[in-house]
Amino acid sequence: MAGRAPSPRRSTRPRAGARFAVVAARFNEAITKRLLDGALRAFAASGVAESAVDVQWVPGAFELPQAAAYLARTRRYAGVVCVGCVIRGQTPHFDFVAGQAAAGIQRVGLDTGVPTTFGVITALTEAQAWERAGGDVGNRGTEAADAALEMARFVETVGRRARPTANRRGGSTAGSLPDRRGRGALRSGPGGK
Repeated sequence: MAGRAPSPRRSTRPRAGARFAVVAARFNEAITKRLLDGALRAFAASGVAESAVDVQWVPGAFELPQAAAYLARTRRYAGVVCVGCVIRGQTPHFDFVAGQAAAGIQRVGLDTGVPTTFGVITALTEAQAWERAGGDVGNRGTEAADAALEMARFVETVGRRARPTANRRGGSTAGSLPDRRGRGALRSGPGGK
């Protein structure tokens, strides 16, 4: 059963000057516009100025990952939100488009380190899509923007902890990360002791 995404656990106000991008698919545009409106409302509610959110339109959900990758690689954005709508038809086209859009959007975040979120409705019917674009089931655009805000805060917080600092011997602890047990012990980057 579908439901609403969990509410953010704490304040998702981004750092001062943070910019965000929203990439919106024109296919099923009436529905996607509702997702975009939800994303923009979520940013505004978190104190992100309208001028700090860039909106880019692409033909469909299949093109979302390419546009998101381009935007993320500019390093101008604290997060990229992808919104679109894919409705199952009578052919397997839905499976290819929805699956590749999801995998591609995930890949952008993994490859660039820039939070890139999935606000793409994948519905069996148009009625289901409308329910997820501001109806009884919520607004996937709002949820994707909230996730981008929360993940941008996560990246900023973890990045701040990992910045180089001088150790007692005068050297740098660049790349040191808290140990996996959470006890505050430091270990060097990947493969370190």
